Amino acid sequence: MIVAGFGFRAQATYASLQSALERAAPDRAIDAIAAPADKAGAVCISGWAADRNLPLHPISASELQAISTVTQSAQSIAHRGTGSVAEAVALAAAGPGARLLVHRQISQDRLATCAIAIAIGKET
Repeated sequence: MIVAGFGFRAQATYASLQSALERAAPDRAIDAIAAPADKAGAVCISGWAADRNLPLHPISASELQAISTVTQSAQSIAHRGTGSVAEAVALAAAGPGARLLVHRQISQDRLATCAIAIAIGKET
Protein backbone atom coordinates (compact mmCIF):
# COMPACT_ATOMS: atom_id res chain seq x y z
CA MET A 1 0.00 0.00 0.00
CA ILE A 2 1.29 3.43 -0.97
CA VAL A 3 0.14 6.33 1.21
CA ALA A 4 0.29 10.05 0.52
CA GLY A 5 0.61 11.84 3.83
CA PHE A 6 -0.38 15.50 4.07
CA GLY A 7 0.26 18.37 6.38
CA PHE A 8 -1.52 21.62 5.56
CA ARG A 9 -2.52 25.04 6.80
CA ALA A 10 -6.15 26.07 7.35
CA GLN A 11 -6.02 28.16 4.16
CA ALA A 12 -5.05 25.18 1.97
CA THR A 13 -7.21 24.36 -1.03
CA TYR A 14 -7.64 21.37 -3.34
CA ALA A 15 -5.02 23.04 -5.57
CA SER A 16 -2.59 23.19 -2.62
CA LEU A 17 -2.95 19.46 -1.99
CA GLN A 18 -2.71 18.61 -5.69
CA SER A 19 0.44 20.71 -6.07
CA ALA A 20 2.09 18.98 -3.10
CA LEU A 21 1.13 15.54 -4.43
CA GLU A 22 2.39 16.34 -7.92
CA ARG A 23 5.73 17.36 -6.47
CA ALA A 24 5.94 14.22 -4.31
CA ALA A 25 4.56 11.60 -6.69
CA PRO A 26 4.20 12.87 -10.24
CA ASP A 27 4.17 9.38 -11.74
CA ARG A 28 3.06 7.10 -8.92
CA ALA A 29 -0.43 5.88 -8.09
CA ILE A 30 -1.41 6.09 -4.43
CA ASP A 31 -3.73 3.82 -2.49
CA ALA A 32 -4.65 6.02 0.48
CA ILE A 33 -4.32 9.47 2.00
CA ALA A 34 -3.36 10.32 5.58
CA ALA A 35 -3.67 13.52 7.61
CA PRO A 36 -3.63 14.53 11.28
CA ALA A 37 -6.88 13.48 12.96
CA ASP A 38 -7.72 17.03 14.03
CA LYS A 39 -7.59 18.16 10.39
CA ALA A 40 -9.04 15.10 8.66
CA GLY A 41 -12.51 16.66 8.64
CA ALA A 42 -11.35 19.75 6.77
CA VAL A 43 -13.12 20.09 3.45
CA CYS A 44 -9.88 20.50 1.53
CA ILE A 45 -8.64 17.03 2.54
CA SER A 46 -11.87 15.07 3.09
CA GLY A 47 -13.46 16.32 -0.12
CA TRP A 48 -10.25 15.89 -2.08
CA ALA A 49 -9.92 12.27 -0.89
CA ALA A 50 -13.59 11.56 -1.65
CA ASP A 51 -13.26 13.05 -5.14
CA ARG A 52 -10.44 10.60 -5.80
CA ASN A 53 -12.23 7.67 -4.16
CA LEU A 54 -9.31 7.17 -1.78
CA PRO A 55 -9.57 6.24 1.90
CA LEU A 56 -8.50 8.97 4.32
CA HIS A 57 -6.63 7.76 7.39
CA PRO A 58 -6.77 10.17 10.34
CA ILE A 59 -3.63 9.92 12.48
CA SER A 60 -3.85 10.84 16.16
CA ALA A 61 -1.49 13.32 17.80
CA SER A 62 0.11 10.54 19.83
CA GLU A 63 0.74 8.42 16.71
CA LEU A 64 2.15 11.48 14.93
CA GLN A 65 4.58 12.24 17.75
CA ALA A 66 5.77 8.62 17.95
CA ILE A 67 7.13 8.64 14.40
CA SER A 68 10.72 9.68 13.70
CA THR A 69 11.00 11.66 10.46
CA VAL A 70 13.88 12.47 8.13
CA THR A 71 12.81 16.09 7.75
CA GLN A 72 13.21 18.18 10.90
CA SER A 73 11.20 21.40 10.66
CA ALA A 74 11.51 23.57 13.77
CA GLN A 75 7.99 24.88 13.22
CA SER A 76 6.54 21.37 12.91
CA ILE A 77 8.38 20.20 16.02
CA ALA A 78 7.10 23.20 18.00
CA HIS A 79 3.47 22.86 16.86
CA ARG A 80 3.06 19.12 16.31
CA GLY A 81 5.88 17.34 18.12
CA THR A 82 7.26 15.80 14.94
CA GLY A 83 9.78 16.93 12.36
CA SER A 84 7.38 16.55 9.45
CA VAL A 85 3.62 16.09 9.66
CA ALA A 86 3.41 14.77 6.09
CA GLU A 87 6.14 12.18 6.65
CA ALA A 88 4.79 11.10 10.04
CA VAL A 89 1.18 10.60 8.91
CA ALA A 90 2.26 8.76 5.76
CA LEU A 91 4.46 6.38 7.76
CA ALA A 92 1.84 5.85 10.47
CA ALA A 93 -0.90 5.06 7.95
CA ALA A 94 1.33 2.67 5.97
CA GLY A 95 1.88 0.66 9.15
CA PRO A 96 4.73 -0.91 11.11
CA GLY A 97 7.97 -1.14 9.17
CA ALA A 98 6.83 1.33 6.50
CA ARG A 99 9.45 3.41 4.74
CA LEU A 100 9.43 6.72 2.94
CA LEU A 101 9.57 6.71 -0.83
CA VAL A 102 9.55 10.51 -1.04
CA HIS A 103 10.41 12.98 1.72
CA ARG A 104 8.20 15.98 2.41
CA GLN A 105 7.50 18.15 -0.62
CA ILE A 106 5.94 21.61 -0.36
CA SER A 107 3.10 22.86 -2.56
CA GLN A 108 3.72 25.78 -4.86
CA ASP A 109 1.61 28.06 -2.65
CA ARG A 110 3.43 26.75 0.48
CA LEU A 111 0.13 25.83 2.18
CA ALA A 112 0.47 22.03 2.02
CA THR A 113 3.12 19.34 2.25
CA CYS A 114 3.06 15.76 1.00
CA ALA A 115 5.26 12.73 1.62
CA ILE A 116 4.89 9.24 0.20
CA ALA A 117 5.32 6.06 2.26
CA ILE A 118 5.00 2.41 1.44
CA ALA A 119 4.17 -0.62 3.53
CA ILE A 120 7.21 -2.93 3.42
CA GLY A 121 6.78 -5.79 0.97
CA LYS A 122 4.02 -3.96 -0.93
CA GLU A 123 5.94 -1.78 -3.40
CA THR A 124 4.40 -1.56 -6.83
